Amino acid sequence: MIHQMTRSFFLFLSSRTTLNTFAQKWGLKFGASHIVAGQTMNDALRVAESLHSQGLTCIFDHLGEFVHSKEEAREATNAAIATIERIATSPLDIHLSVKLTQLGLSIDEDFCLQNMTDIVAAAKKHQVFVCIDMENYTHYEQTLRILEKLRQQNEQVGTVLQAYLRHAMKDLKQLHDVPLRLVKGAYKESEKVAFQKKEIIDEHFYRMITTHLKEGVFTAIATHDHRIIEKVISFVQKNNIPTDTFEFQFLYGFRPNLQQQLVQQGYAVRIYVPFGKDWFGYFMRRLAERPQNISFAMRGLLQRK
Repeated sequence: MIHQMTRSFFLFLSSRTTLNTFAQKWGLKFGASHIVAGQTMNDALRVAESLHSQGLTCIFDHLGEFVHSKEEAREATNAAIATIERIATSPLDIHLSVKLTQLGLSIDEDFCLQNMTDIVAAAKKHQVFVCIDMENYTHYEQTLRILEKLRQQNEQVGTVLQAYLRHAMKDLKQLHDVPLRLVKGAYKESEKVAFQKKEIIDEHFYRMITTHLKEGVFTAIATHDHRIIEKVISFVQKNNIPTDTFEFQFLYGFRPNLQQQLVQQGYAVRIYVPFGKDWFGYFMRRLAERPQNISFAMRGLLQRK
């Protein structure tokens, strides 16, 4: 009960535009620097270089969710293209993650599609893989529609499916030939569309992972849950799943020891590296996911004092 109340509180904060505006002026505070690489591309590249030296690859996310005008969305589009061009000059293995609300989805779907078309064209030119992040359920169907249209021009684009959604397995089967990042889900959704119990979500998550792995299409398994990771390893070994058809993904700043254990065992591990001034919503969702994450914020506050 206490965890649910805490989770609801931080998810509420994550959607507050005013707080995000203040956070831009604060800079990375309250422990956010533990899990956000910095505010600039150079910050993110320095982190990527450090991670690469540890045998880890990256996926960059230029944070930004509170977009209310076409001008802001075009700025975000240009920033994504610039990120792709910068990645292309780096010897490191880096993918790009994008959020459609940052690119104008809440303003106009066709406008967002055009922005994504420009991004995907740049990604195809520079051979950079793009993953469309899945946001709250309000934008779910729109995201899948845009994905379908984009894959007609570039197959090196995928998306995220959230295991807490009741119809996620059905959509997984429809996207059987699409590279997917599979996650449990981090937004607060109604019981009508999402499972609420951890045990059910975990089981659904594992079933989705094994189903997609058997398709032979690239699968990113994004979780810090060592129990699920252990079950997946047992599954791939038993079923002779090639190790180049999947990877484990972690959020930057979480479970580095487990990351290294997996690398030493010969598994690919990619780190989700967020950067940018709009860090507040992302940080609040991480606090909502696990009560232990609040320790980051507490340490940050004490250090500030």
